[in-house]
Formats: sequence, C-alpha cells, structure tokens
Amino acid sequence: MASDQENSQDANAPDDTSEKEITRGITIMKSIIRDRDKAVTYNVNWNADNQLIGSNAAKLASYIGTLVRMHIPITATRWSNKELGSAKDKIWTEILRSFNIEDTTIRKKYILQLAGKRHRGWRTFLTNKYLKDKEIFLLNMIRNIQDENFKKVSATNRERASNPTYAYKKGRLGYARLEEKILDETKSDATSLPPHVLWKEARVGKDGTVRDDVQHIYDECETLSQSISTAEDQENRSVLSRALNVPEYPGRVRGKGHGCTPTSLYKNPRRRNPSNQEVMETLQALQAQVLQLQKDNERYRCMEKCSSQLKETSEKASINCQNKFPEGISSCQLYLSSPTYRLVGKGKVHNTSGDLLHHRPLPDGHLKVSVDVVLDKDALLPIPDIVSETTLLRDAIGSFVAWPLDLIFIDDEVFAQGSQQLSQKIGSRQKNKRDLPVTSLPKKGAFVPRYQISLETLVDSSDMATAGAIRLLDMEEDIFGYSCTETIGKEDLEHIFRHQELGVGVIHTYIRFLYDNFMRGNDQLSNRFRFVSSSLVNKALICREPDSCREYLVKRFMASSTNNLYLWPYNSGCHWLLLAIDPLKEVVYFLNSIDGEWTNYPDMKQLVDTSIKVFRSQRQARVPRTKSSNITWIKVQCPLQRNGIDCGYFVMRFMREIINMNQIEIPITYFDEYKCAHYTRLQLEQIKEELCQYFIEKRLISI
Repeated sequence: MASDQENSQDANAPDDTSEKEITRGITIMKSIIRDRDKAVTYNVNWNADNQLIGSNAAKLASYIGTLVRMHIPITATRWSNKELGSAKDKIWTEILRSFNIEDTTIRKKYILQLAGKRHRGWRTFLTNKYLKDKEIFLLNMIRNIQDENFKKVSATNRERASNPTYAYKKGRLGYARLEEKILDETKSDATSLPPHVLWKEARVGKDGTVRDDVQHIYDECETLSQSISTAEDQENRSVLSRALNVPEYPGRVRGKGHGCTPTSLYKNPRRRNPSNQEVMETLQALQAQVLQLQKDNERYRCMEKCSSQLKETSEKASINCQNKFPEGISSCQLYLSSPTYRLVGKGKVHNTSGDLLHHRPLPDGHLKVSVDVVLDKDALLPIPDIVSETTLLRDAIGSFVAWPLDLIFIDDEVFAQGSQQLSQKIGSRQKNKRDLPVTSLPKKGAFVPRYQISLETLVDSSDMATAGAIRLLDMEEDIFGYSCTETIGKEDLEHIFRHQELGVGVIHTYIRFLYDNFMRGNDQLSNRFRFVSSSLVNKALICREPDSCREYLVKRFMASSTNNLYLWPYNSGCHWLLLAIDPLKEVVYFLNSIDGEWTNYPDMKQLVDTSIKVFRSQRQARVPRTKSSNITWIKVQCPLQRNGIDCGYFVMRFMREIINMNQIEIPITYFDEYKCAHYTRLQLEQIKEELCQYFIEKRLISI
C-alpha cells in the first residue's frame, strides 16, 4: 500500500523545472527556409547609427541565432577564434540569401558581432541547463567553468545582474527598435535620440511610470548636456556615463545599444594612438624639416661669409679681377633689371685688379665701366655718381660709373677671347661623359648662350659654388592653386649648363617664367591656361597616395568657371611628358616626345579619368549615357627627341608654344607654326637662355 502511494506520488510529481525555464523554445525559423526556396527575400532597414531596425529586424536576429547553433560547435570557447572564420563566412552567406543587405564590411561586421552575442547566449543556456547536472560531462565547457578566474568573474556578473540598480524593461525590443518606435509615435523628423533619452525610456514599465532615481539621472544628464560640448563628450566620458558615475567602455556608446560606436554617433572617430607607420611618417617629415633648416642655415652662413669677404676687399680699396670676364678693358653691353629687364647702353668694362672709382673703392658686386652709347635716354644709373651728382645714364657719357656685375655682358667680338678659360673648364667637366655636348668656342655670327655663361659666372662667384647651396623661389597661389616655395640647388643649375636631364625645380621655375612674362596682367591668357604641380602629382605619389592626388586635381579643376586648359608636366620616374587637360570638355591632349602611348602609363591615365569623373559629379554635369564612361584622349603628333636627355626641354617648349598660340584646342598634327619632326639644338638653347635670363632678372643668383 505504501508502495502504491509512493508510486502515486511519483506520478503526480511536478516535471523537472529545468525543462520549463525556457518558455519561448528554440526555433529553427522554418518560414525563412521555405521563403528562401521560393526566392523570397526580406528587406531590412538601418538607422542613422548603422543599427538594425524595421519590421524584419527581430526575424533576422532570431535567424542569426539559428545559424549560430547550426554552424558553430558548442566546444568553441571564443568567438574571436580564427578557426571559426569559414563558419562565420557561411553564416554571412546564408543571411545574404534570405535578406537584402549590402555586402559591405560595415554590415558584415555588425551581423557577425550580433552572431557573437547569440553564440555567448547559446553557451550560457547550455551551461545553465546541462552542466549543472554533473552526470553529463562536456570536457571543454567543464574546464572553462571550473577555472577559478571564470568562477570569480561569473559570480560578480551574476550578482550584478540579479539586482540591477536601473533595470532594463523592454525585453527583446532593444535600444535601436525602441528609438524607431518613439520616433514613429511622435512623428518626429529627427533621425536619432540622445543616449540618455533612450536610457530613460528603456526603464519605463508597462504602467508608464518612471522611478524617481531614473528621473533624477535623466535630469542630471539634461543639466550636463547644456554645459558639455559634443567634442568633450566624445573625447572623455559621455553625459550618461558622467551622471551614472560609471566608466565608459571603448568601442560602445552607453544607452544606444548594439552596433552604435563613437564613430557612427559622433561622425568622427575617437582620438587614438598613432600606428607605427604614422609615427615613422611623422618622424620622416620632421627629419625633412630639420634637413631643410640645416640647408637654410648653411646657405645664410655662406652668404654671410661671402659678404664679409667682399667687405674686407672693399675696405682695402681694391677688387679682385673677375676671372669670368676678359682681364683688362673690353667692350660690353649694359642692362638694367628695373622696372623691366632691358638693354640701356654700351660701353667698356675695366676689369683690372685694384681699380678705383673716383679714388674710392667700388661697391660690392660692381665693376667700373665707361659709358659710350645710351640706348634708353630715361634710364637711371644703378648707383648715382655722388661726385658729379649724376643720376641719368645719358649724363654719364664719357665718364666712369659703377655697374652691377650681373648686368654686364661682353660683346660677341671679344666673347671668344674672354670665355676661353670657361670653355676649357666646361670641356674638362664633360670629359669621359657619354652623350653630353661639349660647348665649343662660338664662331662669329653663331649663337652665343651669353645668359647661360653669365649665370654660370655668377654661380661660380657666389655661395652657390659650394655643395648643398640652394635658392628659394616663391610660387604664387595663382600658379598651382596653392602658395609654395620651390627649391633650386646648384645641381639644378649644373643640369642646365651641361644640358643634362632636368628636375622638377627647373620645370617649375620655367612655369613661373611663363606666368610672369606671358600671363601676368593678361586676363585672357591667365583665365585660359593653368598649371598642375608636378610636386603634388607624379608617378611616386600616384602609387603611394592616389587619393590625395585625385583630390588636388579635382580641386584644381573646380577653380575654373570657363573652359581652361591645364598644363601638367608629368614625370613617370625617368621621363617627362606633357598633359593638356580640358576638364569641362573632358578632353586630354597627350604630348610625348618619345612617341609613346598613354596606355604605357596606366596609373596616370586612371587618375586623370577618375578626377574628371569626380569633377563632373561635383559640378552636377549631365553627360549622355554614350559618353558617361568615355573621356577623349588625343595623342598629339608633336616634335620628337633624338636622345634620352631632352624630354624636360621639350616639355618646357611645348608649354611655351601652347600659351603663345593662345588656343585651348591643340591640333592632332600640332600647330602649323611650330610643326617639325625634331627640335633643333638652337630651339632648345633658346629655352635655356630664357630660363637663365629669368634667374638673372629675379636676382636669384647674386654676389
């Protein structure tokens, strides 16, 4: 009887409570599988903080849990384990089959982070349901939960979760869908709500009452938000964290829910420690600045030394014989550089040691000349004659005056004798060098590169004769779209004198010459032609920093209001060529002196095409569909070089001729006025003469 009662009691005993802990049950989302087989997909929405919202958000969250249980083994202890990579990719692929989600990094990251939460929840469920029964022995999970550190952390979290100070009361709704619900109910035009507003609403019960302590935190947040800026809120702790007096965890925003980060909320990433690469780049930039300062210091020291030497010479009432001029008395031409560079007279230069002017030492950097002929009757003397009180050149005929060394040029008939030593020096430097022209003594009536000779005279007589010496040339904003300083070194000048390959400093100096002598003061030319800096866009930078190159080109194009032709000397690393770009008509003229195709420079072509398309988009231009992806490239049949040196000189002459013709459209067969198979040496020497004359006019080299 007793046993019957016991059996009866056993039969009426309640079921195991552990089976009733999960009231919702485990779902496998069969409806999604059926719809997928019918090629039905679900649309999902995202809020301004890149969080999942919309009517299908809960369905996607549940389906993620199903996929985690299907593809992730329960023995996986960490979601960050690299061995789970293939399983994660499979989860992402399955989700893309059933839900319309952009296949982007930011979306995949959000979904997989949510899957990680589902994985942790699944393991917690297994631990609470099965591992409390000691008869079931799952090795990996047992090892983890028996670890002392795990037990300590688990106990702390269990105690905190069992009695939260401000309990969350919205179940599976979540902060993102709660925000969506509030905005829909209030019919607000806002795209998001402040974190402390959501935090308060998430702690309102079904009866709609707000606890006093929750309201107190909300009021304190409102007060703090009036006194703390958004930047301060971002850089330190948020308003809500300050009011709760709790730490702010990295990578999350309290009161906004899963997926919201400081980057998405503040639209600006938090300040972080620089990477090793950034540190190295900063260090290299500082080293370059230090090197530049050292060069400047050395330059000023050389100039000071040169000045002191000349001063000492003047105090001794003598001047050394200038060895770049014929010794003795020679016929010469006299120039002035202000207000314009021009020939003003002729006379004789007296280049003798210890010579005086009116019993007084000559000023620094001057020679004594006698004036024979005046070509400009209004020309002023460079230094007025204080003895005779003469200020005009015409009043100094037959007398001696001091004339600046860089404005005296020897006549052709005595040039050969005066430049004998100079030519020998050039010949000795070029000895044993292949493909380099040797300057020979000019015949009477032949072309004489007097500006090159004069400039080399100045260089050898100044601090530029020392290695590492430089000169700085200011480039105005109108030239390249930004203000900068071009550095000219002794090596750059040597390349001109020896007719060697040119660097960017020489090319940019010639561009400044074109701007000053052709475009300055001429609104038609200055509005029609513009330049692109080879320092900001070249082969190396296109490969290393393509985005910055594209931004510069687009910004340069956006500065134009009418049709402009942008002249861009492009350096491919070992060769100069010229691009003439008309961004409004989307036409690119390709001038290459070695008869190469633009397809040989794919990086350059891709940059130009992309920049024109971005420019088209930013100015909201309407282009026919047939032309939307076609940018016209025209190979111009320009003169060709016959060696491996002249490309830089050809590019300079191309730019000069294009500006001189004053037309934006360049004929395919080039301009009739300049059409030829090859430039002669004389045509290239003319470019060099213009460049050297400009150096002298700008007084970049002076004693």
